[in-house]
Amino acid sequence: MPEAVDRDRLIELLARGAQLVEVLSAREYEHLHLPGAINLPIKELSRDRAMADLAIDAPVVTYCNGFL
Repeated sequence: MPEAVDRDRLIELLARGAQLVEVLSAREYEHLHLPGAINLPIKELSRDRAMADLAIDAPVVTYCNGFL
């Protein structure tokens, strides 16, 4: 279930193994990404791509530069 998280909750989720996913374009990702983030550009995102790149048993936190 989607939910908005603040900085402290994000830190907690990452400490527990959450996956940080950036939906930035590859070019934006080069300049703006957070350490450890996985890049899945929104324009290329699909169920198959997400299933291939993400662990099914770990929470996922997504963001884009509009929320930085």
